[in-house]
Amino acid sequence: MPVSKKLGPLAAACVLAGVLVAGLLYPVASGVGLVSNRAASAVENVSSELLNGTLPEVTTMTDSAGNPIALLFDQYRYQVGYNDISPDMVAAIISIEDRRFLEHDGVDWKGTIRAALKNSSSGEVQQGASTLDQQYIKNYQLLVLARTEADREAATETTPARKLREVRMALTLEQSLTEQAKRKGMSDAAAKQEAKKQIVTRYLNVVPFGNNAYGIEAASQVYFGVHAKDLKVEQAALLAGMVQSSSALDPYTNPEAALARRNTVLDTMIQNFPNRRDELTQAKQAPLGILAKADIPTQGCIGAGNNGFFCDYALQFLAENGISRDSVMRGGFIIKTTMDPAVQRSVQRAAQAQASPHADGVANVMSAIRPGTTSHAVLAMASSRNYGLDQAADETVQPQPFSLVGDGAGSVFKVFTVAAAMEQGLGTGTNIPVPGFLAVEGMGNSGGSNGCPANAYCVKNDGRYPASMSVTQALAQSPNTAFVNLLKQVGVKPTVDMAVRLGLRSYNTPGTSGSGDKSIAQYVKDGNFGSFTLGPLPVNGVELSNVAATLASGGVWCPPSPIGSISTIKRDENGNPVPGPDGNPVLTGVPFNPPACERVVETGLANTLANAMSEDDKGAGTSAAAAGAIGWTLPSSGKTGTTEAHRSSAFLGFTNNIAGATYVYSDGPNPSGICSSPLRSCYDGNLYGGMEPARTWYQAMLPVANNFGPTQLPPTDPRYVAGTDRGRIPQVTGLTASEATSRLQSAGFKVTQLEVDSGKTQGTVVFTAPSDSALPGSTITIYVSNGRRAEGQGSGQPTQTTVQVPGVGPVVIDLPG
Repeated sequence: MPVSKKLGPLAAACVLAGVLVAGLLYPVASGVGLVSNRAASAVENVSSELLNGTLPEVTTMTDSAGNPIALLFDQYRYQVGYNDISPDMVAAIISIEDRRFLEHDGVDWKGTIRAALKNSSSGEVQQGASTLDQQYIKNYQLLVLARTEADREAATETTPARKLREVRMALTLEQSLTEQAKRKGMSDAAAKQEAKKQIVTRYLNVVPFGNNAYGIEAASQVYFGVHAKDLKVEQAALLAGMVQSSSALDPYTNPEAALARRNTVLDTMIQNFPNRRDELTQAKQAPLGILAKADIPTQGCIGAGNNGFFCDYALQFLAENGISRDSVMRGGFIIKTTMDPAVQRSVQRAAQAQASPHADGVANVMSAIRPGTTSHAVLAMASSRNYGLDQAADETVQPQPFSLVGDGAGSVFKVFTVAAAMEQGLGTGTNIPVPGFLAVEGMGNSGGSNGCPANAYCVKNDGRYPASMSVTQALAQSPNTAFVNLLKQVGVKPTVDMAVRLGLRSYNTPGTSGSGDKSIAQYVKDGNFGSFTLGPLPVNGVELSNVAATLASGGVWCPPSPIGSISTIKRDENGNPVPGPDGNPVLTGVPFNPPACERVVETGLANTLANAMSEDDKGAGTSAAAAGAIGWTLPSSGKTGTTEAHRSSAFLGFTNNIAGATYVYSDGPNPSGICSSPLRSCYDGNLYGGMEPARTWYQAMLPVANNFGPTQLPPTDPRYVAGTDRGRIPQVTGLTASEATSRLQSAGFKVTQLEVDSGKTQGTVVFTAPSDSALPGSTITIYVSNGRRAEGQGSGQPTQTTVQVPGVGPVVIDLPG
């Protein structure tokens, strides 16, 4: 080969070396100077982050007892300090990657110039000559700072400009870390040594080792099942060798190459540590010694099994309250949730006992919440479906327990009507009419069929009921007409607002109605739909559970929170965890800002309503059979619900210590009716809230109901039993009809009048219906004596008479003699 051809590449290499030196030391307004200035700018932009050295780490989510639920990460990495890395690991990585590491100031000039000459003469890149400092910077930019593909390409491009930036940043990094150490009073030599410790530690924490293991601690656990500080020399040599190419040197796919590379590392260690020749030579004879198969923990909630629903809800809750999913995946947090392991197990078992995970198109979801006036901690969240990605096995990752799904909770919504009525003055002891059929105008449209007038909403009862019932009886037995009639008096708007206040907060979210941007709440109000009290709209299961928690908390709403605390491990400037008095690492709290709790109804109202709901599991109560089947005998409050087409059904229940709701709905692509025993899709449907939904609740709660203290009902408030002053009916018995009418109208009521057989003075009021409390503005019927004693009516002895009440029908009433 002519001499001129040999000198060409050599000259180019010398020029490149000169560019590097000149660009670093003497930037001018030339092409080289321009490159250098850009490099300086790049250094300034990333130097603070490099100096800080924050790395993406694994976030651990635990239950309330500290048991891990899920590992959340973008890169499977656990950061460790210098003292938590085996000295053999440090020696191995320096020996193979940067033998002059302890001598240079971040850049190995001799190696750089030699590599430039070698690469130029060969026409290809054969040597990199990057120091650990430079490799750390490259990996940090690629694995930590890069967010886009352009960022990743810039971090790995093979250009003089990138090399120049890398060199300058390496010099800046080492100098800055040395100066930091000096400011702490260290000598020049000690400061230099401290900087070297930090750099090798940072390098080993950031570099990838293949099989999704990032950093030395994760790699040590993945390949050998030990901590980084416990690595043997042959193990350290294998990992040190793999950083050259973790894919090509994967010990699972290419064990021969990995073994050869490991022994090459050991050979370099023999050169650097001749006093350990025998030990290191013997280490070359050891097998690879890796675990049977790299067992990387599954990333994210998918690794949580059936706790995945809770995990997903926790991530959504954090994202809504200031901590993004990306922050969680990279932050190395310890997220201690409120999941109570005993309650979670019980709820999960009950949900799947009442509904097979493979039920045809049917899901059974339940959440349990701890009531309180400062927080509503979510104790459990489950679905009958198994959480997972295998659709063929009927698994799902859909947020079933905490999204708007199904056809509604049915008569559970009657609770909202009663609460709104109580706030307006109705007492739970008040008798309300129960007509067999009811047609109300201006509250929706039933289509003018089946005897229903056009432009009217008509409803009838499913079964036979007395002509009137107390509010408590009506809640337990659930006649539809009574509550639609009550809704008409209360008003749709106050009732919808009550539902939102008590916990159905997503009903205020724009766009949820399916009618443009309208929320569900606004849609119902605008339509003045009388059907609202019968619960025909999709519900969010955890929000429905939180309604129960609000009532159990004496009327205080708090966000249903799955988060107990968020913290990170406190570290010193060298990356080592700061130990506490017990030897465990000190944790530093991470603040987040969930919504504050709110008092949404008076304590007396909530407590009295809780008592009014306590008959559901007794006698003629709609969940009495379910409670008896499970063996439930504790005091509790409950309400069942079923939609008209039996396409979803629910049970809301609570004690003073635990609250929750179960919700069975059609989760297939073509919703249909649901049949009971076993739960399955069917055409007509026969499922009621008192069946599987109630049995799920009682079965889930029975083993854990007393875990938080004695179970008891709260005290009632006489104002809400008899009705508040606004709804209290004046006593007008014995007054003339005109006097009674005047007094009732002055109290804000409307009046109708009927005659009744009575021995009382003709024209005087014998009784009223209702008699104790009613909604302001509602109609009170006064029964006026006609002066004729009813047959069989004796002096001072009560008897009964039947009277026709408009809109109600025949009413049997006790008459005083």
